[in-house]
Amino acid sequence: MKKWNLLHQVESQNSKVKNDDILDILLENRGIKTKKEKENFLTPKFKEVTIASVEIDKKHLKKATARIKKAINNKEKIIIFGDYDVDGIAASAILWETLNNLGANVLPYIPSRFEEGYGLSIKGIDNVLAQNSDLKLIITVDNGIVANVAIDYANKKGVDVIITDHHVKPVNSKLPKAFAIIHTTLLCGAGVAYFLSKDLKNETIDFPDSHLELVALATIADLVSLKDGNRVFVRFGIEALRKTKRPGLLSLFSKADIDKDEIGVYQVGHIIAPRLNAMGRLTNAMDSLRLICTSSVQRANDLANTLAKTNLERQEITAGTLDHALSGAKKNLLKKLIFIADKSYKEGVIGLVAGRLVEEYYLPSIVISKGKKYSKASARSVLGFNIVEFLREASDLLVDVGGHPMAAGFTVETKNLAKLEKFLYEKVSKLISKDHLERKLNIDLILPEDLIGLDLYSYIQKLSPFGMANPEPTFLTHNLRIFEIKKVGRDGKHLKLKLNTINGARLDAIAFGMGDSKLKIGDAINVVYTFSVDEWNGNKKLQLKVKDFKTI
Repeated sequence: MKKWNLLHQVESQNSKVKNDDILDILLENRGIKTKKEKENFLTPKFKEVTIASVEIDKKHLKKATARIKKAINNKEKIIIFGDYDVDGIAASAILWETLNNLGANVLPYIPSRFEEGYGLSIKGIDNVLAQNSDLKLIITVDNGIVANVAIDYANKKGVDVIITDHHVKPVNSKLPKAFAIIHTTLLCGAGVAYFLSKDLKNETIDFPDSHLELVALATIADLVSLKDGNRVFVRFGIEALRKTKRPGLLSLFSKADIDKDEIGVYQVGHIIAPRLNAMGRLTNAMDSLRLICTSSVQRANDLANTLAKTNLERQEITAGTLDHALSGAKKNLLKKLIFIADKSYKEGVIGLVAGRLVEEYYLPSIVISKGKKYSKASARSVLGFNIVEFLREASDLLVDVGGHPMAAGFTVETKNLAKLEKFLYEKVSKLISKDHLERKLNIDLILPEDLIGLDLYSYIQKLSPFGMANPEPTFLTHNLRIFEIKKVGRDGKHLKLKLNTINGARLDAIAFGMGDSKLKIGDAINVVYTFSVDEWNGNKKLQLKVKDFKTI
């Protein structure tokens, strides 16, 4: 059951309410209240995105830029040390292309999830040094803020490290002794790399820009808040994606049957990002980086085919693992935390499975790929429960831990799994409340039936792009009566509805995942929904996407 949380308490009873009034309510529900805040949100400008606005330390940025320029002038070997997800891949591409164009002796390096794990590590440094004995400078992207041990090791080897990262800093421990730290939690990793890139080129943030499309990809894929600087990057980055000339992205779009003129948050988050992520989940993410950076059409086509095939394999593995985890998780439902480990679980998909467990049971979920000596885990949380700080309570039992309030990962010695499980179950019972575990469905406002239409749909698109911290507007309309109902989709999992209003208007609706409901023709329901539009042969038709309902 979901608790309906009405964000705006005043119901407008008639059509005298204007679209501007509704837009104001939607903005205020997103914490945007002053005239200037509304202007910046509705008409975002690059001039609003500054080092100060994203809370990057200017002193460290300048120090990093000076060190990199010195390395370029002295022909020192530079390694961009990335990560295997879309954010890390995009950030690596931005800095590698920038430094390469500036004449640097630079190579990108994406660690193996399975051999080296996440982020800068001693093993990763040794692997890089084995191939580049003349290495003098490592620049991390999308990692490094908790890599104290690895950076101490690099320093002993005579290698300077510049950190660019956006992950949460450790609360009770010292920052790594890096040459410079460029850090903020207000951007994704690619956004941080983008600021460094701009400073190296002595450029201001502007459009068009071939790297904006990569920042947009990473920002959406990494589920960061689409407000302030991120909103600017995504708004203009999507435009850049639609105009991209990168052969790799064009091949990826073609292989996925994406019309590049229609690319938006959904296409990036649900179609493009999973393909780019698939390589790092099952093999090595270097091919995803090569796809983004290649200038060869043939190479791009070959790589896009590889990504598509690997993504299909990833989907099959995820489905099998999820079935097993769902069965095992049922034993933990009374413990306020799902903690499940198995040696059959592939490390590359456990984060996806943890996310699906949260969707199914709405409990913080930890899924562990059990190894002989070490086990790797991914954790996902519920709103308001900081999973990375929760896991750091068990630091004495962990090899490493890092992440964000809603998603984290850690390594643990397999012999300590039982101790860890016991500790976390005891800890969670004291820290998590009933309020944390109650699914809430935020509703922007009660919308009178006579205001539902394409005109309002088009008007609220001013708020797009939608995503984290700026969800699609969600409305509640009372007393709609079911005129027609039928099950659709595989195994009849979804419902297609036609609804009558009190005034005799008829509305189309789709209810995903609600095929087993007991609704029938003639039922009157209160419906919570977002808008969508079906377009066919140039004709647009409004459709309600049902999020929940209650029979009257």
